[in-house]
Amino acid sequence: MNNAAMKIQNESQPMTHAEFEQKLRNIGKERYHDNCKFHHLLHNGMLNKGQVQAWALNRYYYQINISIKDSALMSRIKDPDLRRVWIKRILDHDGRKDDEGGIERWYKLTDGLDLERSYVKSTDGILPATRFAVDSYVNYVKNNSLLEGITSSLTELFAPKIHKERIVGMLENYDFINDNTMAYFKKRVDQATDDADFVLNYAIKNAKTRTEQEAVCEALKFKTDVLWVQQDALYHAYINGHVPPGAFMPEDFNDRYIEDK
Repeated sequence: MNNAAMKIQNESQPMTHAEFEQKLRNIGKERYHDNCKFHHLLHNGMLNKGQVQAWALNRYYYQINISIKDSALMSRIKDPDLRRVWIKRILDHDGRKDDEGGIERWYKLTDGLDLERSYVKSTDGILPATRFAVDSYVNYVKNNSLLEGITSSLTELFAPKIHKERIVGMLENYDFINDNTMAYFKKRVDQATDDADFVLNYAIKNAKTRTEQEAVCEALKFKTDVLWVQQDALYHAYINGHVPPGAFMPEDFNDRYIEDK
């Protein structure tokens, strides 16, 4: 067998569990949105209040669609045991009798940033790219395989790190941020870790062929794209100064490039 034939054969063989997990982690290391320049500015105190408001407002649209995405996914799950595990994600965001939930904690952030709650809930001021990206994620979960829909959540492997950086950086660098406004992220550090462990184990157990493993990798890449494009849109609008018609316009908006200040 020549080298080309051996390469084709090797690429058709399933990765070992260790190789598969490492490939997923490499995707996150390269493509997760903690690498985005907007996040570096946010965490290092380089934004003004209006720019932080824009971030919180746009991220809210992603937050409220998580439960919609997970509800769509659950409607396709035939295994009651898996449904019982997955419903926890909806309750984490929508709340329980003894827990206000992630969406209510997000309002603590937007309230603390002096955004009118009715305006936040309307989603009228979000960027078009935010809407397109988040809606595409919901549609992806509806239309792709159950394996791809579930494992698109593998971005949670990398979420605790960015949450911790955000908590420390924003508390240190902004006088309009406090423990109460950061409640969502403090709660998600542990929640995201548990959720990520489950999805990683699910991927390793259920992606048995090389084709299925590659599909999981592509699902993770797609999700990193969904997150990345939202940060690019924020940077283009609120750092470079190209705010599209109808989008949120901060009172202290300045169209000068932030690093020129």
